[in-house]
Amino acid sequence: MEDKDFLGFIQSVKKMTGIDLALYKEAQMKRRLTSLRLKRGYNTFAQYFDAISANKELFYEFLDRMTINVSEFFRNPGRWDVLENKILPRLAQQSGKIKCWSAACSTGEEPYTLSLILLKKKFDATLLATDIDEGALAKAKQGVYTERSLQDCPKELLSKYFIKDAMSYRITDEVKNRVTFKKHNLLADSFDAQFDLIICRNVMIYFTEEAKHELYHKFSRALKPGGVLFVGSTEQIFQPQQYQFEAEDTFFYRKKV
Repeated sequence: MEDKDFLGFIQSVKKMTGIDLALYKEAQMKRRLTSLRLKRGYNTFAQYFDAISANKELFYEFLDRMTINVSEFFRNPGRWDVLENKILPRLAQQSGKIKCWSAACSTGEEPYTLSLILLKKKFDATLLATDIDEGALAKAKQGVYTERSLQDCPKELLSKYFIKDAMSYRITDEVKNRVTFKKHNLLADSFDAQFDLIICRNVMIYFTEEAKHELYHKFSRALKPGGVLFVGSTEQIFQPQQYQFEAEDTFFYRKKV
């Protein structure tokens, strides 16, 4: 009965939003959403769906829990060093203007990290950042962050591109204006093309193997030959050649020319 209740919820959510929860790892997703449902006082997923359909705040909370918006600036700093000193110079030489996409960008730490590097190195670039969660995108557009999320940000960039308030840091317009934020569903929406760099980190771990397989194909098609996919530290691609990729560095995959 409980499984039927959850399957009905998955179907209802897909009909209402286009988000297919069946493409996420079921045990993780079910556990996360069950704790949220019980916390809000609903005995069944059917009751919970009725509630999120009628109440925008509950709906955004559901989206937030589903997408796990945990991010920080320069997460795994060594990888950003490789991007700054090895990958981006090659892409700039190859393309002139670097076309970048931060996919599943959460609350903006990742695309703003890239924007800071592009400013520092004076690379000419366009930078698209997308996420399924409108609440996360709204926070990203505000550009206000806690000290904790900036713990790995180099001090010279922190002092130059952030304004310190009483309890937080605001990112300057110079960094903010380089990023275009848009709502986008990785699993359902079409992808733009001719990207030099796609960053999609710490998101694939929540998807089924089938969904991951399809996404890697879509990312590959969206990249120019010689373009790079940058993934998270738990998301190594074990057979990159099946997606026309080859490893350029740890967690960086170059599309074959």
